[in-house]
Amino acid sequence: MTPRFDAIGLVVSDMAASVAFYRRLGFAFPEGAEREPHAEAGLPGGLRLLLDTEETVRSFRPGWRAPSGDGRSSLALRCEGPAEVDAVYEELVGAGYDGELKPWDAFWGQRYAVVLDPDGNGVDLFAPLAQ
Repeated sequence: MTPRFDAIGLVVSDMAASVAFYRRLGFAFPEGAEREPHAEAGLPGGLRLLLDTEETVRSFRPGWRAPSGDGRSSLALRCEGPAEVDAVYEELVGAGYDGELKPWDAFWGQRYAVVLDPDGNGVDLFAPLAQ
């Protein structure tokens, strides 16, 4: 028996807000997903992004409590180039999402920025710097 990595799951407080955020980033959630307690979007390579409401998680994990404080997970999204990092960051912040780290040229050779999803999870935007 060999388990294989299949999905990334996030617990969300507001499904509609989370689906709207991730759709802006190109995740293809099906129509009506914003009204469901569980939603999935396929990712390249056969992986999936799973979203479950807090109520859903509590229904099968009695005693579960939402963590407090800063987000403890993040997704990293590769952009086509440094200009796209800047553009996606500005589009999301302009739409009212929290920008945690403005785009900058990181010492490890990437244009890098971080935006927070509606639950405070980091979404890292990056692209290799021009060589």
